[in-house]
Amino acid sequence: MKAIKTPKILLPANADMSVWAVNACDQFTSDNKYWEEVESLVGSKPSTLRLIYPEIYLKDNPEQRIKDINANMESYLSGGVFKQLSDGFVLVERTTQSGTRTGIVLAIDLEAYDFKVGSKALIRSTEATILERIPPRVKIRENAPIELPHVMLLYNDKDNTVLSKVKKGEVLYDFDLNMGGGHAKGTYIENADEIIEAFYSLMDSTDYGNGEKLLFAVGDGNHSLATAKTCWENIKKGLSKQEQENHPARFALCEAVNIYDPALFFEPIHRLIKTDKAQEFVKGYNPEGDGKACVVVDGKKTEVRFPVDVPQGIRELDAYISQFIKENGGEVDYIHGEEEICSFSSMGVGVILPAIGKDDFFRLIVTGGNLPRKTFSMGEGNEKRYYIEAKAIR
Repeated sequence: MKAIKTPKILLPANADMSVWAVNACDQFTSDNKYWEEVESLVGSKPSTLRLIYPEIYLKDNPEQRIKDINANMESYLSGGVFKQLSDGFVLVERTTQSGTRTGIVLAIDLEAYDFKVGSKALIRSTEATILERIPPRVKIRENAPIELPHVMLLYNDKDNTVLSKVKKGEVLYDFDLNMGGGHAKGTYIENADEIIEAFYSLMDSTDYGNGEKLLFAVGDGNHSLATAKTCWENIKKGLSKQEQENHPARFALCEAVNIYDPALFFEPIHRLIKTDKAQEFVKGYNPEGDGKACVVVDGKKTEVRFPVDVPQGIRELDAYISQFIKENGGEVDYIHGEEEICSFSSMGVGVILPAIGKDDFFRLIVTGGNLPRKTFSMGEGNEKRYYIEAKAIR
């Protein structure tokens, strides 16, 4: 199966890029001030903020927000906001406090992707997919004429064989991102076909000991990609086999990043339990193991034991959180960054988790299946993929 596609990428024709690009919708979900400041920065200028649904507002008049998003997409398309590139890829060089991370914006065939546990697909989720999170996201996507990706795929290339073959063309954008997001530079890749073959060769030459092939693992945006897959499955029911072959909704725009990129750091995703019974939570949480984690109440950190097998420790913690909320009420949020979890710990209890190593990452996915949901994050919140490129899906 040809799992990679050269897309027809859309970019703004003439926009202030510093307000066009905004951070991923699933970031800063407990920080109203962040998104209020973004709103103030954007004002009436063309921006991807008008084309996405920040998850902090998921309970805020969702039907009207979705209608507005779809209307804005149509308006941008008909009003000349976008220009379409020749079929191809974009090389993205993203500079943050961690260094310069290099990715390739491409399209994947959703027929080659599966988010189900135990899948042997060429493109797989890395974490457990919460099925109830998909229907609300389907409502956002199902009538949208375009998609904007914050999905980041990982590939396993210790020798940097793929990027070494890239032939750079025109610089498409080069600007500072808002809200401390660093800098983004996008360059057209002139030899997309050669890069596709490099990805396939890399996949074929990597041995995980059980004969399985794994092209990409979803590093960020798993639920967004699962939503794209669900929408495609719904759409293709009404299409002939021939119509399915090149339907734009079959192909999802993503950024592929080498797991060994020196500026790519695996950060833990911490747990924030919003409760007025913080001390009861702490007293009942007694993990075992030779590793370390921390609980935080009102900014004060206390070290606790934690399993060396980090994924297993997270499974146990999540089970405890679920049972605690069932018995005592409250809710859980997932926070990127130790400073952030400490600042929000006045809402209840924060649990600061250890990071998972990336040397064994692909082997864990191939041999052990999905990791627990929200096990890791690739960098801090301000390092997440900003929305820049778009693609038609209708």
